[in-house]
Amino acid sequence: MFRFENPQYLYLLVLIPLLALLRIYAINKRRKKLRRFGDPSLLRALMPDVSHARSAIKYWLAVAALALVIVMMARPQMGTKISKETRNGIEAMIAFDISNSMKAEDVVPSRLDKSKMLIERMVDNFTNDKVGLVVFAGDAFIQLPITSDYVSAKMFMQSIEPSLIAAQGTNLADAITMSMNSFTQQDRVGRAIIVITDGEDHEGGAEEAAKAALKKGIRVFVLGVGNTNGTPIPDGQGGYMKDETGQEVMSALNEQMCRNVAMAGGGAYIHVDNTNAAQEQLNDELTKLQKGELSSVIYSEYDEQFQAFGILALLLLILEVCIMESKNPLLKSVRLFKKRRFATVLLLLVSVSFAQAQTDRQCIRNGNRLYHQQQWAQAEVEYRKALAKNAQNTQALYNLGCALMMQQKDSAAIEQYQKAAQSEPNKLRRSKAYHNVGVICQNHRMYGDAIKAYEQSLRDNPTDDETRYNLALCKQLNKNNQQQQNQQNNKDDKDKKDQDKQQDQQQKQDKDKKDPNKDQQKQQQQQQEQMSKENAEQLLNAAIQSEKATQQRMKKAMQQPARSRSRKNW
Repeated sequence: MFRFENPQYLYLLVLIPLLALLRIYAINKRRKKLRRFGDPSLLRALMPDVSHARSAIKYWLAVAALALVIVMMARPQMGTKISKETRNGIEAMIAFDISNSMKAEDVVPSRLDKSKMLIERMVDNFTNDKVGLVVFAGDAFIQLPITSDYVSAKMFMQSIEPSLIAAQGTNLADAITMSMNSFTQQDRVGRAIIVITDGEDHEGGAEEAAKAALKKGIRVFVLGVGNTNGTPIPDGQGGYMKDETGQEVMSALNEQMCRNVAMAGGGAYIHVDNTNAAQEQLNDELTKLQKGELSSVIYSEYDEQFQAFGILALLLLILEVCIMESKNPLLKSVRLFKKRRFATVLLLLVSVSFAQAQTDRQCIRNGNRLYHQQQWAQAEVEYRKALAKNAQNTQALYNLGCALMMQQKDSAAIEQYQKAAQSEPNKLRRSKAYHNVGVICQNHRMYGDAIKAYEQSLRDNPTDDETRYNLALCKQLNKNNQQQQNQQNNKDDKDKKDQDKQQDQQQKQDKDKKDPNKDQQKQQQQQQEQMSKENAEQLLNAAIQSEKATQQRMKKAMQQPARSRSRKNW
């Protein structure tokens, strides 16, 4: 099948008939001028070295070369076909743990990087096999559907980071279940799930998932990365991750859990350290699997054919240069190289470079076609190929975000949208990227982040009614959530106070039950206090009466006449 990738350049072929008319006009004008000088037969005798045929050949060779250059700029492509291949091999789904604990450096250079290198070497050993990739942490999703395209598998490995999944943790059961459902429906084919993890399963249910896979004839191999002594997890800023109490988080390989899962899945447990022993052991285990016939649908892409047109145009130009206009080559050899020929050759080289620079656009077009066909996983592959050729292609970044969002890989989609918005000079496209970020955050009820994204989108495109509506809706929903949260907090505080009060009363009652004589002791104490009070009042009254009697006696004594005492003189 034949096609042109850039057919708009074919309009330049209109120049060819114009150049032909120009050539005819020039020849007629030249003949009229020669007739003014004399008889044409006499003039031919006076110019024996002139060759009209050579001049015409050189001219049409140059025009033909120009036509080939135009066709080459249109980028002819040929070779697309859909074929089915049958080959012997196995199917392997790789479940890759990308939780934060995989950043630990107890294995050089780190658990994550060591696992990537192990997978790449494993894929290098595949020939007629199929491979797929599932990444998981707190959640799991398919990073690469099962395929025989090993180049794409390696390319996808380079972009795997723990930031791809926002929900951290290690949900091993979901990873095994998703891998189990990702195989093809072909019979008599050996299938294996290769789990690469540090064994820190926070969810549970991994052994049950491995047993379910074994019932379907799928063996589960577990590769444990790290050591059992425990090591801190780098935070990417020169320090280590800490928990809520400020202590460093330690991560250790849980070998027992890995062995249990591998045993439940009918596979083997392999410890990954700083040597290549794990790679060799895994290859030996995979060779033992049954190899069946794998039928694959091969989509061969349009192959570039501009090189043939470029070579042919170059040969025509060389031939045009070699042909002499004069019949005597010894006298006219100095005219071999002219500036117009160098300009044509330069145009040819520029066109070749231009055609080679269009490869990332081709990948984007292929991705767009697959995206409209709702083949989002295949579209993601094409967009990543475009980014591999040109990492700054904002259109590829934006489209990749759309493909990821349609596959519900929301955290990865947000990352691509943000990259596209940061490098996109066009305000309208940048506005769309922020708008989509807001939509994802709104779906996850992250109204604060959605509000920020919508506001950024409106800064670039203030006339977008849909964004304004979503912004107002998110503000209202965020306000309602805050009110509900405040009411819930107040209710919790009230319930807590009531609960504390009830606990105090209950404790008091329990204490009273434990000491039954307490009331009697309290009554006796009150009686003693009452008796002491009455005695004190009696003593006080007695003292007052005594004081009154004394005062009365003194008053009465003072009222009696005084005795006269005289001294006699002796």
